Amino acid sequence: MKTYSQKASEVQRDWYVIDATDQTLGRLSTQIATLLRGKHKPTFSPNLDGGDFVVVVNAEKVRLTGNKAEQKVYYRHSGFPGGIKRIPFKQMLAKRPENIIRLAVKGMLPKTRLGRQQIVKLKIYAGPTHPHAAQQPKVHEPRPRG
Repeated sequence: MKTYSQKASEVQRDWYVIDATDQTLGRLSTQIATLLRGKHKPTFSPNLDGGDFVVVVNAEKVRLTGNKAEQKVYYRHSGFPGGIKRIPFKQMLAKRPENIIRLAVKGMLPKTRLGRQQIVKLKIYAGPTHPHAAQQPKVHEPRPRG
């Protein structure tokens, strides 16, 4: 019996809509990363982009546990000496709530061309509406804890 290896032309892509309302950031991000990589499929291959499209709505309503909402800080650097920028979580949530989820998911994907190819299939919106209704996406229900 030969081992089955999926080809790029055989990949079946679905669309998932995930509501981020009152979801914990880390748990939500792992579910999204799993769908983007295709690890939930029996045909998963680590060297192939076999994942699905994910649409996240209500990104502004994501939550953190404990004191992380006051303590978490996002850093970026311009590349020049003294060019580090600090953005607190509260400020990032007010200005660009999509980036909070995008940065969390991006850290869970491969740091290669494959990871950059997979993050493109993630669509994040701060509010409840999105323009992807034509694809008839499936609503992804998170697994119950406990």
